[in-house]
Amino acid sequence: MMVLLIACAFLSGSLMFSYWLGLAGKKNLKAVGDGNPGALNLWKAHGYKFGIAGVLLDFAKGYLPLIWMLGSEYVQGYFIVLLALAPIAGHAFSPFLKGRGGKAIAVTFGVWSALTGFEVSLVYAVILAFMAVVSYWIYKNKPKSAEADGLQVVSGMLLLSVYLYLRMFSAVILLVWLGNFAILVYTHRIELASLLKKNIN
Repeated sequence: MMVLLIACAFLSGSLMFSYWLGLAGKKNLKAVGDGNPGALNLWKAHGYKFGIAGVLLDFAKGYLPLIWMLGSEYVQGYFIVLLALAPIAGHAFSPFLKGRGGKAIAVTFGVWSALTGFEVSLVYAVILAFMAVVSYWIYKNKPKSAEADGLQVVSGMLLLSVYLYLRMFSAVILLVWLGNFAILVYTHRIELASLLKKNIN
């Protein structure tokens, strides 16, 4: 049963709604912006209505399965770690896109909203908003680079660990964070490597 639940959560995360909505509008998101098949490029390709739909669907595929499964008698202890990470991994390594999925930001918010009653996802949103304001003042009228966006997402998740530690969340939650952080580093590896290369040069 536990394996089945993890498989269902992974499958839910792997449903590439934003990418499919883009195709429905005759746009391949792999050829838009940075090539990420996610809601941001859907927004760029088809406007805010499609973009918001993509965000909500990507959020839901992390939120809904967990809300349903967390009430099961089988979901206890460290098994929660695998179950929580499954939708995020599903999005990042979607079999529908031959393992080359999206950056898993919206689904990350969905998972944390289900796990912590929106508490941690709200804190992460506040951290990212604060970093966005700081970034605005740094860049001002200059267009923000994909590298800067990637650094912001990953750094925000790193800062979130401080909140989790201070709030004394359980080891289970901390392990979910660690796995989530690792996936976000992977999905933003190109931006982070490019930024590192620029700083070295």
